[in-house]
Amino acid sequence: MKIIELKEVDSTNEYCKRQNFSEDVAVIALRQTAGKGTKGRSFISEEGGLYVTTVRHYKNLPAENAFHIMINSCVAVCRTLEYFNITPVIRWANDVLVNGKKICGTLIENTFSNGYITRSIVGMGINVNNGISPKLKDIAVSMKEILGKSLDLEEVKSVFLQNLEKNYEISDYKRYINWFNRQIILKTDENERVATALDISENGRLLVDWCGNMLEISSAEVSLRL
Repeated sequence: MKIIELKEVDSTNEYCKRQNFSEDVAVIALRQTAGKGTKGRSFISEEGGLYVTTVRHYKNLPAENAFHIMINSCVAVCRTLEYFNITPVIRWANDVLVNGKKICGTLIENTFSNGYITRSIVGMGINVNNGISPKLKDIAVSMKEILGKSLDLEEVKSVFLQNLEKNYEISDYKRYINWFNRQIILKTDENERVATALDISENGRLLVDWCGNMLEISSAEVSLRL
């Protein structure tokens, strides 16, 4: 995979869309001025973090297998954190937490044609040495804060890119979930409901017990609070 490194960009995802790469690439920025999160949220991306967007092209990937892209991204992050002796937990569907605080988020933007995924643009932002805004201290954390020392960003980048080249299964993804059979909060724009998390299906739906009924939840419909 070709690697492109930038000092600063508005958003690595937006940069990749503008360039419309025909080959598979990984774009890495030292800083983003307008980083993007899920559901239209902004993503603070100060220098010291690792901000990577990959572009991959596919020929025969059915749309119903889209969650596999999420699996590969999240597990690559978790494996990288483990390499540096940090214990991660995945919060379905795309957040990686450490000690209950977010250390990485993932934004996936897929292109579809006739029931197949033709291209995926996957943005991942890992808090490495970057400072955390005081207003986010209760919900976000960095590798530096956890380990009590700055890390070699080049080493983190190298380990992460190696892990991104591997292929993972849903069993690898679920290995980083410690909240099955526990109560969770499902949030929509209108309300919140408490349910018991049971499992995650092959297509990425969250299976929950709500008032004695088993429901399959799409991450497009709700967000999860542990």
